[in-house]
Amino acid sequence: MTLTEAIILAIVEGLTEFLPISSTGHMILAQGIMGMESTAFIRSFTVIIQLGAILSVVVLYWRRFFTIKGATSITEVNTKTDSSTTSQAQAKFSTLLRFYLLLILGCIPAAILGLLFEHQIDNLLSNVYVVATMLLVGGIFMIFIDKLFNKSNRNTIKPKNALVVGLFQCIAMIPGVSRSMATIVGGLQQKLTRKVAAEFSFFIAVPTMFGATVLKAYKLYKEFGTAIFVENATLLIIGNIVAFVVALLAIRFFIAFLTKYGFRAFGWYRIIVGALILVLLFMGLPLAVA
Repeated sequence: MTLTEAIILAIVEGLTEFLPISSTGHMILAQGIMGMESTAFIRSFTVIIQLGAILSVVVLYWRRFFTIKGATSITEVNTKTDSSTTSQAQAKFSTLLRFYLLLILGCIPAAILGLLFEHQIDNLLSNVYVVATMLLVGGIFMIFIDKLFNKSNRNTIKPKNALVVGLFQCIAMIPGVSRSMATIVGGLQQKLTRKVAAEFSFFIAVPTMFGATVLKAYKLYKEFGTAIFVENATLLIIGNIVAFVVALLAIRFFIAFLTKYGFRAFGWYRIIVGALILVLLFMGLPLAVA
């Protein structure tokens, strides 16, 4: 992998990871167009640079992750139930813990199914036709999302809401569905507003993607040792930096666009990308899943 290829893949990762358009599908296109061989390192690279992408969420929403006021805004916890300073402090601390509990609940279903069906999921990941088909199907579905969930108005999240969103996240184990799309739809199904559903999708991405990155890095280490990380340190560092910056911009754009215009444009975009992948496959272009 050249530095230019690494930067292009990092840009694609940053742009698509948090948008409901399937980062997997775009990685397939990018690698195919550049004629890249799907080696063990390249497959790992596309996962490891997710660290940069998820760091953008932590930086952009640091108040939600590290301050009481930020956590309170989505957890429905009343921190003024007692006039004593000690009780208020305990209530505020409980609010932050509750926010982290929501993240854990949102990740549990995917973690369990991922461990139980790892082999089957890997087999699906090797099928580019599945990715293209799910892009098309998901795109058609997204065109109608705004009408299906036009009564979503909740601005706060309860534990049961987080768990349901986590169950929806499991659908994204089918490549091409898009983790972002699945979790946002889960949030809308729980009557969350577009903005809150999208933001919670970002939040549970942090532990979910961090776990996936650590697991992929560990597997790469077991197979090749530390040498592969040392030899490709420049690519990994620059890839994560680029993914971080691009994801930061993409998230800001997405929230503003989604709040104002909804999902329809993303649906049509998915249909175009899915159709393009199928056309390239029928033309004989050797596309491989990242």
